Order: sequence, then C-alpha cells, then structure tokens
Amino acid sequence: MFDIFLIVLPVFLVIGLGFMLRGTGLVDGSFLSRLNRLVYYVPLPIMFFYKIAQADFSASFNPRLLLCTIAAVVALCVLSFLYAGLRNYEPKVHGAFAQSCCRGNLVYVALPIIYSAYGEEGFAVAGIMIGFMTPLVNFCSILVLLLPQQRGDHELGPSFWFNQIALNPLIIASFLGIAWSIFDLPIPLVLAETFDIISGMAMPLALMVIGASFSFAELRGDMVVTTLASVVKLVLLPVLAGALLILFGVRGVELGVGILLTGAPAASAGYILAQQLKSDGELTSSIIMVSTLASVFSYTLCLYLLKIAGI
Repeated sequence: MFDIFLIVLPVFLVIGLGFMLRGTGLVDGSFLSRLNRLVYYVPLPIMFFYKIAQADFSASFNPRLLLCTIAAVVALCVLSFLYAGLRNYEPKVHGAFAQSCCRGNLVYVALPIIYSAYGEEGFAVAGIMIGFMTPLVNFCSILVLLLPQQRGDHELGPSFWFNQIALNPLIIASFLGIAWSIFDLPIPLVLAETFDIISGMAMPLALMVIGASFSFAELRGDMVVTTLASVVKLVLLPVLAGALLILFGVRGVELGVGILLTGAPAASAGYILAQQLKSDGELTSSIIMVSTLASVFSYTLCLYLLKIAGI
C-alpha cells in the first residue's frame, strides 16, 4: 500500500496545490484560461511526441489492447445513452450524462498515474493509445450530446469537425511521434535535451490546471445523476475494459495501462464541448469535479488490485 500511495498521492497533491493557488489569488480565471491553452498547445504535445518517438512502436503498440479498450468505451457510451433515454432524462441532461460516462481525462489525470506506476514503458503504450482513442471519443461525445436535442441550430460544418479532430494538437503530436518511432528516426541531441526539459514541466502544469479549475460553488447539477455517472466512469468502465482485455489475452503492463486509462475521471474538455453544443454544462462540471475527487480512492483500489495480480 505504501508503494501505491507513492504513485497516487503525489499526483493528487499537485492537483491540490493548483486548488490552493487559486484560493490565494495567485491564479485567477483569466490566467488559468491562458495557462490551460499554453499547456494544451505547447508542453503536452511536445511531451507526447518526444516520449512516443523514443519508444519502440512494435513493442509499445498492441492492437488487441487498443480494440478492447475502444470496445469498452463505445459499449459504455451506448449503454449509458440508452439508460438515460429509458429514465426519460431531459435532452440536455441525457447528452451530458452519456458523455461523462465514457469521456475520461486521459491526458491530465490518467497519464500521470500511468507514468508513476509504469514509467517510460507505460507512458509510451498509453501515449499511442490516446493518439488513437481521442478522435473516436471526440466523435462519440459530439454524437451523444446532439442526438437527444435533435435541433437544427448547431453549426457543425466541416471546420468544426476539422478543429475537433484534425487540428487537435495531442492527436497531431501522437501521430508524428508514432511515425518517428516506426521509421526509427533520430532526434538531434540539442532538440532531445530541449524536449526533455519541456516534457518535465508538462504534467505538473496540467495537474495544477485541473486543481485550479475546481470550484465547490459549481456543484449545481443533479447529485444523483452526478454520482451515478461518476460510478459508471470510475468503476463500471474499467471493470468492463479489464474483463475484455483479460478475455482477449492482454496481460502485464498493457493490461494495467488499459484499466487505468478507462478508469480516468470525466474529462474537463467535456464541459467546454457541452456548453458549445448547448447541453447541460452545470451537470457536466459537477460530474468532472466529483469523479476527479473520487478517483483518488478508485485509483488507489485499482492499483492495489493490480499489485495483488502482479501487474
């Protein structure tokens, strides 16, 4: 358990630091918005490219891991969407609930946990997975947010989809890193040292952004729906993913990466998308906050079970 605490607690202590900085006034809303954009467009993509480019793609990429993980995410997305329909949730709540059940904070929360647990090997596997998963998750999120509303006032032209997928900096960085790794291209020493320094600040800044974004005043959504979505995201999704991975013979670090990725709390990007598509932003914000706080315990339990299993 001490080893597990060493993996989980530092990650969430940095999140807590971000929350405290927001409380002191050193970080206000406008600065946080700019910092979030900076992290998203500069250090995180550089870190993704650098870590994946250095990895052995043939050793880090497992099609069964990717397909089983995607299958679990899509299955929970469909099931949560159907459940919300059977419960006759309001259209805005319907989409927000379904999106939050399947869209996890893979980069800002899951990736630091995976890196702490499995080091460079786990990071390379997870980085490649995220590169392939992000476009699909974005598409599923947009679909479940729009279908319940069935309106014609959403302007989703080609530029919207291009921005959501083709211009996503993390997707671009991931696929550039994959190509670099496949062709075994060298990285000049000066660039490697530069990328290493920048990569070192990516995850701490990302975690502090998460913490600074918290506001208990924003817990305004339906707490029953919030709790249910958090349980689905933190418990049911990783259990389903783990069962599929074991069934199809995925073992070791790759099994751990698949479970930890799917066990991530609801993604903060989901709030922006929910607002953009006129869904329930308040409920989405509540689910993000509750699931992130609860993931301290769910990740601790998950890592403990993986440790018992020798993973």
